Amino acid sequence: MRELGYVEGQNIAFEGSGAEGQYDKLPTMASELVRRPVAVIVAFNLPALVAAKAATSTIPIVFISSGDPVQLGFVASLNRPGGNITGVTFLGIDLAAKRLELLLELVPQASVIGVLENPANPRTDPEITEVRAAARGIGKKILVGNASSEREFDTAFASLVQGRVGALLVSGDPLFALRRERLIALAAQHAIPAIYEFREFTAAGGLLSYGLSLTDTFRLVASQVVRILQGAKPADLPILQPTRFELVINLKTAKALGTTIPPSLLARADEVIE
Repeated sequence: MRELGYVEGQNIAFEGSGAEGQYDKLPTMASELVRRPVAVIVAFNLPALVAAKAATSTIPIVFISSGDPVQLGFVASLNRPGGNITGVTFLGIDLAAKRLELLLELVPQASVIGVLENPANPRTDPEITEVRAAARGIGKKILVGNASSEREFDTAFASLVQGRVGALLVSGDPLFALRRERLIALAAQHAIPAIYEFREFTAAGGLLSYGLSLTDTFRLVASQVVRILQGAKPADLPILQPTRFELVINLKTAKALGTTIPPSLLARADEVIE
């Protein structure tokens, strides 16, 4: 993993995803930030939050993460987190079932759905459970392809192709976001219709995406950081939740795949890329 940025003067450190999804480096990174010391640590994903929480109980931590931070044990409540942690949470895991629904609206004939996951990410198991339950309810099979580094992408896709998947759901893992062009190219190479979590994938040539607006989410995180730098305590800052979710469709990619986008799906799209 790598440090994404350090702002001199305001003393903010950013801890997040890096090349090859090397989550094992995060504890060392977090300890280094604590030794400096910094005024605020921003954790851009769940593994980063785990490392930051283990490293300090005093330096404010502002996080972005999917899942319920109360259920995961990071904060006491959404309204009054307590301790040194606050941030933004979103329903990334819960939305996986919605992405499956959208994908099958596009490719209803697919009987086997592939799911690309990073087994090193703590969100993987609950997300797979959610997707399997949704697929079971509509008589579809799920085949999981695992990749915890870019070197494993080819093998993961080979296993999905061998399993004759008719469509692919790509997890919003930070590694996949950083290497999205490679994943999009592999989906195109194997002619697999795929849905992603973030608009950035579709803008880069992915077929479609459904999830929160990262731009709006980062604004929420920035607002939390600013309030802390102005003297607010994380314990008193409610956990924020994004309210804007976007469905984005890339018609150019659909044409290249020979996929027809149903009018009902186009009508609900927040953005259509031509």
